[in-house]
Amino acid sequence: MTIPSDHIEAYWQAFLVTLPDESRPTVYEAWAFGDSAAMADGLGALVKSGIKSATASLVWTYEHEGSSIPPVGGYSVILDGEHAPMCIIQTTEIRVRPFDQVEAEFAYDEGEGDRSLAYWRDAHWRFFTRECTAIGRTPQEDMPVVCERFRVVFGLEA
Repeated sequence: MTIPSDHIEAYWQAFLVTLPDESRPTVYEAWAFGDSAAMADGLGALVKSGIKSATASLVWTYEHEGSSIPPVGGYSVILDGEHAPMCIIQTTEIRVRPFDQVEAEFAYDEGEGDRSLAYWRDAHWRFFTRECTAIGRTPQEDMPVVCERFRVVFGLEA
């Protein structure tokens, strides 16, 4: 089942009413983590619980899709595996790093697995390999990775 986009917009509007009129953003993106419903659900749950405060993506994917790297200060509605809103995040930092230069602190902030750099590299190498295959690229140790930090601004679990 796919949630209609008007549900996403209603969720966004519920967030906006929590803000003063003069500071209400007008633009947001809606997306899910990973490349499967199970990943979207699992990673989204880590975000909602406050464990996951960072994510990584390939510059090459943005280029292939003709989209821009998220701006610092930008908002995203995070969706679950059925495209229902889970929470809203705001990007607090963007850094582009070669894959083999992503730091252990960033891997820890991603909140996945045992939160180690070794786990991060293994899991992300597999994920980025799937993405590279889909866009006709070959994964490389120095492929450019967007290292994004964020904070949950709506929908954080207590």
